[in-house]
Amino acid sequence: MPTASAEIKKGRKFAQVLDGARDVFMRDGFEGASVDDIAREAGVSKATLYSYFPDKRLLFSEVARVECNRQAEAAMDVIDVNAPVEVALHEAADRIVRFFLTKFGQQVFRICVAESFRFPELGKRFYESGPALVRSRLSDVLQIYVDRGTLQIEDMEMAANQFGELCKCDLFTRQLCGVESDFDDARITHVVDEVVKMFLARYGV
Repeated sequence: MPTASAEIKKGRKFAQVLDGARDVFMRDGFEGASVDDIAREAGVSKATLYSYFPDKRLLFSEVARVECNRQAEAAMDVIDVNAPVEVALHEAADRIVRFFLTKFGQQVFRICVAESFRFPELGKRFYESGPALVRSRLSDVLQIYVDRGTLQIEDMEMAANQFGELCKCDLFTRQLCGVESDFDDARITHVVDEVVKMFLARYGV
């Protein structure tokens, strides 16, 4: 695909193209994903594919954006902001940790880190749809508990970023480096519990 920047044009087969592209990117990576394979997987012609996404980087970043938004919306649905703060934070951390450990989460991270040096705009779009989105949604939750006097946070952006980074502790790095790839619920829960304890030790009132 050409590398010139372009705007996304939606149409009848837009979602179909995204679904096919998602499967190919996850299987073959960004560089290995070919236009022919994506079109074949999506069940559309190359002309249709180009009409929506003349730039492969734009297609990949849109796949990542849509999935990250879907995960964020699903997380907000299960976080009960009427519950005690430790319960809400546990729900948030559990969602974030488990997403980081999915094949999609790992692959998107690897691809964006690998390609962002050559294609800075790809890295920027990933940051906006990934880390920045998590920070924004998490900040909304944290602010509720700040307003109630349960948390004391002076720098909301820093606190939300710290929470997200704590969720990468141990398991995410092990899987990213290929040390381990299968974690049971007990190990995930242990990481989540420690994330909440550490965060409350710093910001809890």
